[in-house]
Amino acid sequence: MPNTTTVLPAPAGKWLQIGLWAAQVLIFAAFTLFGCMKFFMPVDQLAAMWVWPGDVPVWFLRLMGIIDFAGGVGVLLPALTRIQPRLTVLAALGCVLLQIAAMIFHLSRGEAPAVPLNVILLALSAFILWGRGRRAPIAPRR
Repeated sequence: MPNTTTVLPAPAGKWLQIGLWAAQVLIFAAFTLFGCMKFFMPVDQLAAMWVWPGDVPVWFLRLMGIIDFAGGVGVLLPALTRIQPRLTVLAALGCVLLQIAAMIFHLSRGEAPAVPLNVILLALSAFILWGRGRRAPIAPRR
């Protein structure tokens, strides 16, 4: 008879949990702030801060605002409420993909100074993706 025991990972440590929650709050703050700016601020004001908003259609800028905002909320709210916490993992994956696309966009336009922020946001998003997806998932509310 084969051995059918399953080896479960050790519970996540206190510092990993603290790091994940801190990363989730930082991503929430950054993505919702940038999302609101892209959605609500006039294009000329955004173009004065960042060059690219004046070079893309307004609908694209507003869509990026909605996507940023949804990513920020999605990384924190489902985990915090424990309602569909797997959505946190999907939002983190979306944030990772968004940052990769943003780096390609900025580099293709010669905007290398914008990339370090994307790298930081990518690292935090990837940490959340790994942590909440594999190492320290949030249990759904019962």
